[in-house]
Amino acid sequence: MSADPTQVLAFETDCHLFDGCGFPAPGLHSFLFEPLLGDADGNGIYFNKPMLLALLGSIIVVGFFWAAFAKPKVIPGKLQMVAEAGYDFVRRGIVYETIGKKEGEKYVPLAVSLFFFIWMMNLWSIVPVAAFPVTSIIAYPAILALIVYITWVSLTFKRHGFVGAFKNFTGYDKSLGPVLPLAMTIEFFSNLLVRPFTHAVRLFANMFAGHTLLLLFTIASWYMLNGIGIAYSGVSFVMVIVMTAFELFIQAVQAYVFVLLTCTFIQGALAEHH
Repeated sequence: MSADPTQVLAFETDCHLFDGCGFPAPGLHSFLFEPLLGDADGNGIYFNKPMLLALLGSIIVVGFFWAAFAKPKVIPGKLQMVAEAGYDFVRRGIVYETIGKKEGEKYVPLAVSLFFFIWMMNLWSIVPVAAFPVTSIIAYPAILALIVYITWVSLTFKRHGFVGAFKNFTGYDKSLGPVLPLAMTIEFFSNLLVRPFTHAVRLFANMFAGHTLLLLFTIASWYMLNGIGIAYSGVSFVMVIVMTAFELFIQAVQAYVFVLLTCTFIQGALAEHH
């Protein structure tokens, strides 16, 4: 979990209900970490736990697919079979279904990379010792959304030219008549400003909320482990198990939704404007 001094102190001093100490509720401080290298003042190379998890996650994803496809076989082994199933799920279940087979094939590598990277960043939340979803820090989803945004905008200009891209971004439709300027203004800001923002925030908010709930029930289980509070502690621990299972589902869903929206944006960039 996070290296929050309040939480750490509560666990180290064996602080429980009825001991006279307050409940160390999780909050924004639960998402702040002491640097492993450097410091916040710019001395040395700044490197903290989420950055380490992001690096390890990247290595794990790349290493997994490298090991699976370094020497592919006609009759795949177990590792290759799992990797092929994951790759094919993204390719057929997301890219082909959204963009189409012909146009979408070239974007499969991007979609697969995003899906498994995001999924791994989310999964850190339930991994012992790590116990933190990297995507619950807004900077990581924001960078991923920015990559998608740049890809989408550049692809729109490349496919349609300046005038065509402008019509694409603004939803130009002369049949709207007098309301056309208002509709174009709304569409312009919605597509170029709101869309990338919501793309990032959707992933961030879900993982932030999920991690906060896991922290809440985990800390409560320990805090109430005293006297008559043991019964409540047991209920809280059951909720930890339930929330962990639910988080497993949400982690995969959020990776899926992020990539699905990415493919939807690309499909919109490739579509002819009428």
